[in-house]
Amino acid sequence: MSPLHDFATWEPLLRLLRAGKAETFATGSQVAGQISQGAWSVPLRRPVPQPGQASVIEGKLKAEFDAVQRVRGALVDLGIEGVSFTVKIEPTGRTVLRLLGPSPAVESSVGSPHPGSLILVEGALPEPWRRLPEPVPDAVPAPSVDLALLERTLRERIPGAIGATEEEIAAAEARLGVKLPDELQALYRVTRARWEDWDGDHEAAEREVMAVGCELFSLDALYIADVASRPSLWRFAAKEAVVTPPDAAVQGLVGSPGWIAFGDNGGGDRLAVDLTPGPHGHVGQIIILSHEENIGACFVADSLTDLVLHGKRERRGRRGNEEPSAVAWVHHRSLRSIEAAAHPGLEVLNIGVWDEEPFSLAPVIGLPRLRTLTAYPGTLVDPLEIDRLSGLEYLELPPEYWRVLLDAGAVPRSLLAAGIEVRGDRSPLPTVDLANEILALWDRPPITRIRLEGDLGPAV
Repeated sequence: MSPLHDFATWEPLLRLLRAGKAETFATGSQVAGQISQGAWSVPLRRPVPQPGQASVIEGKLKAEFDAVQRVRGALVDLGIEGVSFTVKIEPTGRTVLRLLGPSPAVESSVGSPHPGSLILVEGALPEPWRRLPEPVPDAVPAPSVDLALLERTLRERIPGAIGATEEEIAAAEARLGVKLPDELQALYRVTRARWEDWDGDHEAAEREVMAVGCELFSLDALYIADVASRPSLWRFAAKEAVVTPPDAAVQGLVGSPGWIAFGDNGGGDRLAVDLTPGPHGHVGQIIILSHEENIGACFVADSLTDLVLHGKRERRGRRGNEEPSAVAWVHHRSLRSIEAAAHPGLEVLNIGVWDEEPFSLAPVIGLPRLRTLTAYPGTLVDPLEIDRLSGLEYLELPPEYWRVLLDAGAVPRSLLAAGIEVRGDRSPLPTVDLANEILALWDRPPITRIRLEGDLGPAV
């Protein structure tokens, strides 16, 4: 038997839960949580330290950490990313533990015991992650490009640097599958940016950072900042849209085969040479990709020469106020009607908190690009209108709306992925049953349910 399915693996955590949720268990209720290899969410209150109680608090936190680590170790052994659970403990100590998942067709639930997005078509990606750069045939390098000036300036600023050989540059190009732009080659001929080349000289290494304007990657660490380098869960990615305004220097993509990442700003944001610029950009311009965003990049310099000589000067393309958004939010603090959101370019419609009359989806039926719909409970006058949205790829609804669609046989067959929006403190067991019904429509692997029983003995 796998340690994950051994009651003894869970026993230390179950004892902590019994002590921390005694009132809940006394009413015959259950509690739920989620543990993954990288994080966990269990219903234990983290105590606030009081003067003189630091050691007590540290002991409680360590006990929780050690208990969770037993489960995480079992996950690692099985190669499983995570598992949700529910537990019910009787006053006698009799315990029923239900393990939920995993399924290769279900994404991580991000700290919730309820299932994450359901992947209905194997390998499917959200539309922004399928988008390739638009060709800009008139784009040319910026006038600021000056290979001789770039190399001379770098040699003056970082004397003693060891440059890459032609063989090392060729090896990097072969690994990446793309020829390095001339400016990038000039940069690496001056310095190959290996820490060991500075032999522990921190000041020399810092001069290199100041000379280039970023923490430079070595040739071995260069990478293509394509969509694969910027993964995102469906529940977030499906709500994004690729938008490139007519005056933009940079295309509003998730990633591009023409974005060669060569450095970091010291805060996790990546600098890249852009070989697929926007309508008002230059081939070889320098852009920055924020680690806090799933999509898009900002212009920072016309060229690598410009960056080295003048530093970063971030700017974004501006969209005219008359251009409606491809992503719309309808709720009490944003747009207040579906009509206000509807236009031919609408791709994503999110209907949030609303305490007035529910909405009809009639204004968006027939829109050519609408691919994502999310809705909170009580916001739709007739969920069956969803069946008339023929181009939906992602649908996120509360359980009661999914129930209406399932009972009517009206779940859109165009879907690539789906989400179940659960509000409040609900048991994940009915959500798992509902998720498995949806997965079955596409013959996808269900979420597993395993019941374990044990006896913790009477509470002390």
